[in-house]
Amino acid sequence: MYTLIHQDSHCGARYGRLTTAHGNVELPAFMPVGTLGTVKGVEISQLQHTGTEMILGNTYHLSLRPGENVVKDLGGLHQFCGWQKPILTDSGGFQIFSLAEMRQITEEGAVFRSHIDGRKIELTPEQCVKIQESLGSDIAMVLDHVTGLPGDRKTLEEAMLRSVRWAKRCKEAADHPYQKLFAIIQGGLEPDLRRQCAEMLAEFDFSGYAVGGLSVGETPQEMYDALDFTLPYMPESKPRYLMGVGKPEDILHGILRGVDLFDCVIPTRNGRNAQAFTHSGTLRLRNAKYLRDDRPLDETCPCPACKRSRGYLRHLFIADEMLGPILLTIHNLTYYQRLVTGARNAIKQDRFVEYFRQYQEKPGPQEDRDETGND
Repeated sequence: MYTLIHQDSHCGARYGRLTTAHGNVELPAFMPVGTLGTVKGVEISQLQHTGTEMILGNTYHLSLRPGENVVKDLGGLHQFCGWQKPILTDSGGFQIFSLAEMRQITEEGAVFRSHIDGRKIELTPEQCVKIQESLGSDIAMVLDHVTGLPGDRKTLEEAMLRSVRWAKRCKEAADHPYQKLFAIIQGGLEPDLRRQCAEMLAEFDFSGYAVGGLSVGETPQEMYDALDFTLPYMPESKPRYLMGVGKPEDILHGILRGVDLFDCVIPTRNGRNAQAFTHSGTLRLRNAKYLRDDRPLDETCPCPACKRSRGYLRHLFIADEMLGPILLTIHNLTYYQRLVTGARNAIKQDRFVEYFRQYQEKPGPQEDRDETGND
């Protein structure tokens, strides 16, 4: 399933290939988030043109609406949404964290109140696996117990050990001809807990391993430190996935340390809110200075947004035209895919450190932050 092709001779960055029933994914890779079977505002053919090879769907949300059995009856998630390339489904574990006021945790699993209609929902490790098997994704994630950070040690340790026990139950329940199961390493910012979790999960020989429980309140440096003391204990022969991360600089920091796979809502959510990522910095297009700006967002970008002027794109947002969020979402996803494509090429040539440094030297996302005259 995973082939390590080359590791950069100057750092931990890895170029590899993930093989699934719906095709190969070149790693490192970024997965756009398609929580409900759609990357918001982007039609499948447009998504393919961004360079995306794999997307993410969410078990919890799809099980509520339209329901995993509806998706199964309509041919599975690939047929349902029209995406014929690889799909990874999250387990719903993050909702254990994000819906803290609406759930209870027991050893058996999590009990939720639906955020849609308030009805009671029980999610066990076994149910989590069966839902994902009904969805038919290529990669399924185990159910884990996510906690906030920094968190007290006792809480972190209890959640980590419960995550290991739940992962074992997921593995025992899995029964799908091609779906692969990834485990999730927890332990907060505690090096010994992360190491213990990684070593315990490695004994079960999952198809891949993820670092979970980050990007939930810690500083960027704390996240990088957590990767530094976790990655050495993750199997080198399996893909490594950093869940819910993110910002371009965080992705590059992860690649530098040996992470292979990423996902985050930032490029799509920020695009819907008039923020464009470019190789010369981040632009906030509602700013008045773009009113008569006839330049493209990025002269080197092939996306449809970059065939229009900054002034036109600003107009779309000020006029509340739906094309604005669509175009900027496509642009941001194209930017992210170009970022990881460049990373892969740099790794092949043993120059990822140089690539990383060049990114750090460009103008930062604060470029427009203090601009006056916003809408």
